[in-house]
Amino acid sequence: MRFYLLQRALERSEELALFDLVAVDELLGRTVGHPGHGRLRQALELYRPAPFTRSGLERRFLELVERAGLPRPSTGFNELGHELDFYWPKQGLVVELDLYETHGTRGAFERDRLRQEDLLLEGIRMTRVTGPRLERDPERVIARIARLLAQGEPQCR
Repeated sequence: MRFYLLQRALERSEELALFDLVAVDELLGRTVGHPGHGRLRQALELYRPAPFTRSGLERRFLELVERAGLPRPSTGFNELGHELDFYWPKQGLVVELDLYETHGTRGAFERDRLRQEDLLLEGIRMTRVTGPRLERDPERVIARIARLLAQGEPQCR
């Protein structure tokens, strides 16, 4: 019954043109572990477009992010002419997933460093996660991403 009421409240806010998914996602990012957090996240799935992913590795990373209750990143986002795997604009953080098979050439190595530098010059931090590390130690990877996201959040004054 509670879930139905939550869905109805979301629907009513949409009817009244008051619904703001970005604002609700920001709230969810600050309330991990609070009662009702998971239920609200589940009710919001109806309002979310399916994220763009290019690989099973990207889908796995996104599942881990969502399961940890972290804010949903933009996927396949284009910034400064570079396509980014996962981007949290508010926190200024990019996560790139790397596999040797797709980044193991000298040209790719050089382009990856230039892209990271371009983003850093604009105040956007980037971290790289290898496929093997994500599979070997997913909890640690996600915990570190959570810390990086927290470091990029604006401080209350």
